[in-house]
Amino acid sequence: MSHHSISGSAVALVTPFTENDTIDTAALRRLVQLHCAAGTDIIIPCGTTGESPTLSDEEQYEIIDIVREEADGRLMVAAGAGTNNTRKAVAMAENACRAGAEAILSVAPYYNKPSQEGYYQHYRHIAEAVDKPVIIYNVPGRTSSNVSADTILRLASDCRNIAAVKEASDNMDQIMQLIDDKPDGFTVLTGEDPLILPFMALGGDGVISVAANQVPGEIKQLITLVQAGRLEEARLINNRLRRLIRLNFIESNPVPVKYSLALMGLVRESYRLPLVAMEESKKELMKKELESLGLIS
Repeated sequence: MSHHSISGSAVALVTPFTENDTIDTAALRRLVQLHCAAGTDIIIPCGTTGESPTLSDEEQYEIIDIVREEADGRLMVAAGAGTNNTRKAVAMAENACRAGAEAILSVAPYYNKPSQEGYYQHYRHIAEAVDKPVIIYNVPGRTSSNVSADTILRLASDCRNIAAVKEASDNMDQIMQLIDDKPDGFTVLTGEDPLILPFMALGGDGVISVAANQVPGEIKQLITLVQAGRLEEARLINNRLRRLIRLNFIESNPVPVKYSLALMGLVRESYRLPLVAMEESKKELMKKELESLGLIS
């Protein structure tokens, strides 16, 4: 994958914490090595799966810097840097670029529900402030409002470095409008793991995946098979992962996936408030699924 192409298999990386609630840098480096070995195309630290609302500016910089150093050019580092205050979002994007991010993932403003013109101006300010590609992150289920396809396409047309959208909705009309009408060089990624197979079959460019934390090689393989038109083989992988993908959202992300990684010996089961550990009954469901997939014994 060209490092100028925002496409393929991207992981929305968890942030490992120590028992003292600091960044577990050793675990973070292990995760980067795991994704390099698995063929992940893009690694995205400091997104919402990385508990970004609880990270300080200094921690954001430290995490991105470590991921960039450990990746050493083997995959693209596209860092989460977004919030619902445009000035703060610009400052976060600038901080991420200073830390070495090759692209910025910026979540649509949440709670304050701007108009479509407000979304446009928000992203235009970010794009004009940095010289790296910007990925719009549209996630209506968390922000309670939608960046329309028309607004996204307008930004892609007007801003040279608005490079992609992470479309984390199941609005197929909007998804198809984005895929059909996108300008050259602009890519459309799904943020919904359950939709990877149909999304890619319809002409999507890739995924920013939560499940790639647990099964990076299989997510990469799923995308590669669909791109090659080998849909029967892709269905086998999709069917194998379907229950795991559902269980990843049995409680708010990233709690289930982080619990999984703890069972797999990759991170501590450590969260920052207001996130807390899952109920024991839900942990048991996840544990059984990981066992059935051969991810733990």
